[in-house]
Formats: sequence, structure tokens, C-alpha cells
Amino acid sequence: MLSVKDISATDFDEYVGKKHPEANFLQSSSWGEVYRIDGEKIFFLGLFDGKKQLGATLAILKLAKRGAYLEIPGGPLTDWRKEEYVKVFLDGIAEIARDNKCVFVRMRPNIPDNEENRALVKKLGLVPSPMHLHAEHTVMIDLAKTEDELMSDMRRQTRYEVRKADKLGVKVKYQTDEDAFNDFYDLQLETAKRQGFIPSSREFILAQHKAFGENARIYTAKLHDQVLAKGLIIMQSPEAVYNEAASTEEGRKLPGAYALQWQVMRDAKQLGIKRYNLFGIAPPNSPHHRYAGVTTFKTGFGGELVTYLPAQDLVIKPIHYKFVHKLEELRKRRRHL
Repeated sequence: MLSVKDISATDFDEYVGKKHPEANFLQSSSWGEVYRIDGEKIFFLGLFDGKKQLGATLAILKLAKRGAYLEIPGGPLTDWRKEEYVKVFLDGIAEIARDNKCVFVRMRPNIPDNEENRALVKKLGLVPSPMHLHAEHTVMIDLAKTEDELMSDMRRQTRYEVRKADKLGVKVKYQTDEDAFNDFYDLQLETAKRQGFIPSSREFILAQHKAFGENARIYTAKLHDQVLAKGLIIMQSPEAVYNEAASTEEGRKLPGAYALQWQVMRDAKQLGIKRYNLFGIAPPNSPHHRYAGVTTFKTGFGGELVTYLPAQDLVIKPIHYKFVHKLEELRKRRRHL
């Protein structure tokens, strides 16, 4: 008989690592720890048939002003081709949500955006979310390829910028100490003011340092002593992720960001990591999308364009949810999300 149970962080990671190679850092105990450090309540849940485990998920309790909700980034993880599995898993997740007085559950599974999957989630009672949940469109680079093949896959202009950075003497190094994360936050704050986006808080950046340890790296591209760009990279097998970025005004004129990405790809290959997720591009024909400004840059490195099923909501309190839905639609329009 199928059931949903609490599991330990260790058992969660072990199951995900063995059974779900498509999962990334969003479904890891380390990502849950980021939110625990940041003051959120987290749950690790398993789907079982007797003693046989058939699924797992990290769920994060968000206490928003508009109403509490459960967030499931990149999950839940199970065989989505088995409708019965998904239904029982969602029922168990909904029970947790009700126990914590949630208005809804928001999830963005790591499954393709296609007609079959859209029909499935509709049949299961999920509704399209008015807001995104992490990167629904991304670029995935296959690190099993040789460095020559990776370079060949790049757009000609991108390849030129990578080589130009090398000729200019741009150097890229990484650090994993707390000071590096503080420096990254300071630069990201400057970048946000210049480019008009809302940055992560210092506490959230430092929580990633504490939770991921050596797997969280701050890469810095410099020309002589001048910082050009920084990146917060999660190096957690089987996937490296370009999670956060920051740059200087000088970095807009020089190819530091190109050198940084190339070094990350080479380092990840040496670690035996299978793929590099550039984590967030705009969908086609969306010039006002929040990722429109970085899409040309990211797609220039080649790789596969991946589109996941958009965020879906499991409604727990229908009347309250209608209010939240309208509020989030307004926010989405105002912020061009």
C-alpha cells in the first residue's frame, strides 16, 4: 500500500542520488539546510510501497504575508509516468500543508514541458501558478564532451570572447571562505542597483556557504587587480549550477564573465560532474522577461535548451488562494516576471 512518510536528510540524499540523476541542488538536503539556517521549516518526505521507496521530496514552509505555503523546488521526485504514485504523493504533501495552515503548495517538477505532462497535472488537480519557481527555461551543457568539443559548440562570438580574455591575461580563481561570500554579496548589491533587480540577502548568501561547504564556490574574474565578474557556483555532482552572479561596471567592457564560465566548465569536468546548468534564460519572444538580458550570453556557450513544466499550485484553501492569485498576477506584471 502506498504511503507518504517523513525521512531523514541522509536517507533523502541517498535515495535521490541513486534513483534520480535528473535532480539538482534544489532537491538536496543542503538546499533544505539553506532555508533552515534562514529560519524556515523544512520537510523531507518519502513515497513508499511497504518498505520500497518510490519517491522523495524536499518541501519548504514559506510564511509569506499573503499566506503560508509549501514550496517544492525541482520536485517532487518520483516516476511521473505512474499517475497513482504522483496522486498519493500529492495527497501526502497536501496533508503536511493543511497541518501547517498553508493556502497552497507550489511545485516545479524537473519534468519536460509537453502536452502529456500538462494534461497529467491538470487531471491531478494542479493549476498553473501565476509566478515562476526557479529556472523554468535553462541551458544545459554536457561536460562529457572534450574541451575542444565544448569550445566548438560555442557561438563564434562567445568563442572569440573566451580567447580574447585569455590573450588579455584575465585570471579566474575560486574561494570557499566566508569572506569571499561577503565580498560577493557586496558586489551583487552594486550590480542590482545598476541593473534594477532584487538581490539575495547577505544572510541567504552566507547560508549557502554554510550549507554547501566546499561545494559552494565564489569564482572571481580579474584583469590584473581589477575585479570584472563574480559567480556563486554550486559544484554538487551530478550537476554544477551557475546559481548567482555579480559584475562590475568595468566588467561590462571586458570579457571577464566569459572567462569565468569557461573556467567553471573546465573545473567541473575535472571533478567528474556530468553537466553544467546555466540556470535561467528567457523563453522565446520574451524581450521583457527577467532573464532577457542574460539569455544571449548564456546561450552562446552552446548546450541544450531545456524547458521544464511551469510552476504548478495545489490549492488547499480555495477562497484565500483566489486573493493570492490576483495579487501575484499584479506583481508579475509590475516586475516583468
